[in-house]
Amino acid sequence: MKFVILGFDGPEGQAKRKIHRAAHLAKLEPLDQQGRVLLAGPFTDLAGSLIIIEADSLDEAKQIAQEDPYTVHGIFERVEVHPFTQVLPDKTSSA
Repeated sequence: MKFVILGFDGPEGQAKRKIHRAAHLAKLEPLDQQGRVLLAGPFTDLAGSLIIIEADSLDEAKQIAQEDPYTVHGIFERVEVHPFTQVLPDKTSSA
């Protein structure tokens, strides 16, 4: 199942990102190597980040979000995790 993780930065988010970026990426790297990170990156308006992952359950997706160094160290002031259904691009058609 796909899940969207929305991390909203706190007031010191940008300054703290620089400190914890390597740990954040290292935490996501094993998932990425397994093909479970579908999309990830920061918002260019500096509001936070978007991560789309494959997980077995909502609980697993929430655990991934809560254990992320950006959550643990307060870069993300608020985190939302939502189940997601991809409609486009259509991966089912064989054009």
